[in-house]
Order: sequence, then structure tokens, then C-alpha cells
Amino acid sequence: MNILNDSYKLNTGATIPKIGFGTWQIPNGDEAYSSTLFALRSGYRHIDTARVYGNEESVGKAIRDSGIDRRDIFLTTKLPADIKTYNGTLETFETSIKTLGVDYVDLYLIHAPWPWSDRGGDYTEGNIQAWKAMEEIYKSGRAKAVGVSNFNVKDMQAILDNGTITPAANQIRFFIGSTQNEVTEFCQEKGILIEAYSPLATGRILDNPEVKKLADKYEKTVAQICIRYTLQRGTVTLPKSTHEEYILQNADVNFVIDEQDMNYLNGLRDIDPQS
Repeated sequence: MNILNDSYKLNTGATIPKIGFGTWQIPNGDEAYSSTLFALRSGYRHIDTARVYGNEESVGKAIRDSGIDRRDIFLTTKLPADIKTYNGTLETFETSIKTLGVDYVDLYLIHAPWPWSDRGGDYTEGNIQAWKAMEEIYKSGRAKAVGVSNFNVKDMQAILDNGTITPAANQIRFFIGSTQNEVTEFCQEKGILIEAYSPLATGRILDNPEVKKLADKYEKTVAQICIRYTLQRGTVTLPKSTHEEYILQNADVNFVIDEQDMNYLNGLRDIDPQS
């Protein structure tokens, strides 16, 4: 069984592959193009990018050159976090669509509830305006689903209170030792899928002795344990690599971490001091 064929169902009724290929920090050009193309030709059918990653052009070209029917690829991109107006959202979406060279995306996300330069700031009204535009994009059919990223419970509630469409997903930092339980439980109660970005804590978890010990028990890599953990927690997982060996390994997670070991991993803390 190929786990790359496994999917969840969004609240729109659409399906989303459980494992996505993340492209954060992969620069536009040959690196983004080659790694995305290799992932697609290796069986990945879910590609995650963002306007601010700067690589939409190369990601879109890889999708077109893959020879895979566009309908069989789940593509996500994101509205930059500093765009907090209705018109700005519509205009930026058009830019992304044009740069990607596609007619539609499968999921369009507000990248964060605040600009990265003012992390934690209150931009509730701007998020409401952006969400109204996201709803229009969804209704047009050019985004098959819309959602958010990095939103906490307060930010999510503002969208639910002022919008007419429930976000399909909330993409958050989620990995062993940092699972944002409050927002995760809130989203699960509302039927909003959690997407786990940085499931390897951007690599800082790979030398963790506790997780390494468990990886040895299952005869898997630390990365594979981390990815499998996020899957068993019911999230979409978005590992990223530019190395072909690791792109393949990251999808080789068709095993089960037993309940006792999951409980152990759930209890780990302070794995990533930056979380």
C-alpha cells in the first residue's frame, strides 16, 4: 500500500492527500523545479507553496512538466501575511495564479493572522476583510477550498463569527513536543483540518536522543518517526527536502507507532527551543 495515495476529506467534500511536499525555503529556479518534479514523479500528489516563498513559478512549471493530470495534483498556495485588505487579497491571488501558470488552486490560505514584522499584532479587521475576499475566490471555483495558517483560537473565532464559510484547514507548526493542543482541539471540534508544517522542527529534532531511540526500535529514521507521528495525530504532514533520498524516505512511512510509544511522544517537551 502506498501511503501517498491516502487522503483526508475536507469540510468542502474534497479530498486532500495526507502527505504533502513542502517547498518552504527552496529557492525559485532549478532547485525548486527539480525537487518538486522529482516528488511528483515519485508519487507525491500534494504540493504546498506560498507567494512569499518566491518559488511559485518553478513549482508551477514542475507541475506542468510532470505529465500528471492537473486534476490529480492537490496544489496549495498562500496569501502573504501582510495583505489584509479585500482588494489586495483578490489582486494577490491573481498574481499567484498567473505565476503558477494554473487555472485554479486546490487550497488557498491566509499565511498568518499578522504580518511577520508584527508577529502577534491584532489585525482582526484586516483578516475579516481578507476572508471576505477568500470566500469570493472560493465561490468563483478558482480555489477549491480556502483556509488559514498560523491562526490561534481567537483569530479563528473572528473568522467564524464574521464569515459565511468555515475554513477548510489551519496550517500550523506541529511536531513532536510542540502540538499546539488548544488550537488543534478547537479546529477538530469545528471540522477544520490541521496541516502540520515543519514536522521535523526544521531539522532541529533529528539529533534528539529520545526520538532516535524510538527510531532504532522501529528500524526507521528519526524523520520517518516524526512524519508518522503527525499522521497518527490526524494531521496532513508537509515534510520538505531537496535531496532525492530523503524525499523518498519521507514518504516511506507505512508503519504504525504503537499506543504506548505515541503516548511517550505526546509527553515529550522542549525538543525545539524555538517553538
